[in-house]
Amino acid sequence: MNSFGLLGEKLGHSFSPSIHWMLGSYPYELCEICPKDLEDFLRDNSLDGFNVTIPYKQDVIPYCSELSEMARAIGSVNTMLKKPDGSYRGENTDYEGFLLMMEPVADKIRGKKALILGSGGASKTVRAVLRDLGAEPLITVSRSGLVNYENISVQSDASVIVNTTPLGMYPDNGIPPIDLSLFTECKFLADLIYNPAKTALMLQAERLGIPFRGGLLMLVEQARRASELFTGTSVPREISHVIAEKIERQTKNIVLIGMPGCGKTAIGRHLHDLTKRKIVDIDEEIESREGRNIKTIFADSGEAYFRKIETEVLSQFCKESGLVISAGGGAVTTPENKDIIRQNSTAVFIKRELKDLDTSGRPVTKAKGTEQIYNERAGLYESWSDISVHNRDPLKAAKMITEVLKV
Repeated sequence: MNSFGLLGEKLGHSFSPSIHWMLGSYPYELCEICPKDLEDFLRDNSLDGFNVTIPYKQDVIPYCSELSEMARAIGSVNTMLKKPDGSYRGENTDYEGFLLMMEPVADKIRGKKALILGSGGASKTVRAVLRDLGAEPLITVSRSGLVNYENISVQSDASVIVNTTPLGMYPDNGIPPIDLSLFTECKFLADLIYNPAKTALMLQAERLGIPFRGGLLMLVEQARRASELFTGTSVPREISHVIAEKIERQTKNIVLIGMPGCGKTAIGRHLHDLTKRKIVDIDEEIESREGRNIKTIFADSGEAYFRKIETEVLSQFCKESGLVISAGGGAVTTPENKDIIRQNSTAVFIKRELKDLDTSGRPVTKAKGTEQIYNERAGLYESWSDISVHNRDPLKAAKMITEVLKV
């Protein structure tokens, strides 16, 4: 059987093997190659073809004996096919990927200004698609270009903004390349990053009411077209939406929020049993990190210190993928935790009758009382969550979550 792969410098975050398995069930490996070893890899590898990602989409061009019309026109290669004589044909399937990503506004951006953040290989593909859709002018923003991040505010009338840079990509979550609030005319944001599911830039768009799309659908669509080239077998375009939705369900964390004592830990354990996902209890992780229990942390260091550590631990685990995370009852009292949770997770509000809450060993509950805490936090739990589930029985609640989220 022919084998394929992905060439790049840092690939620990890649979803590509799963996507290609769904597309064709063929062997597909990650080839993490540092720049100094690129030539050796291209001259001697056992693959029949491979995709190319950051930072090699332009670097591989000199090694191609043949380029497709699209790859030549764009000046970027993301798929290489090994010919019988061992030489390569370079292709560009990113064009189809980004075109599908722009589907919601494809017929609405003619004559509209578009900002392209970044000037690497991916930006060339983005420029080609936007040009063909009739967007104009097309402004490329780079660190040292005529239009750069120091003077970008002059372009505040842009209707479309596309991020092609790696800023905000796992593991450096939470770093936006620009302040989106400056762009009051923006009608659509496209961010080519797919991990996390919502970058800091996309979360800004969400708060501002700007429609947006992340890069997962583009990733799957370019893989679909690459799979056709690898195997010579046609793959229906509709499959890209199906696979993208499945990958998102598999990779997004499930974060349980709710009142202290509502049963998040018990439900989390059942979710682990039902889904085989790793479970992380934030309070337990804090106690392990601090070497003391929650009650002692509050007594000796105070609530402000505890909340600071809680945010750090949440940030550590919420950037990962495919976990079940039980958050502390007071996590919603720290505003910055909202983006930390929502970047790569589905938030589930666990509801339970106040009389049934277990308040033992919970210092804030003891100090304020259950009703006061609920009144302070109920609106936060509701606004932070994607779905809510009543906990009358932890196993039934866990089963309900798996059914609703299709995990």
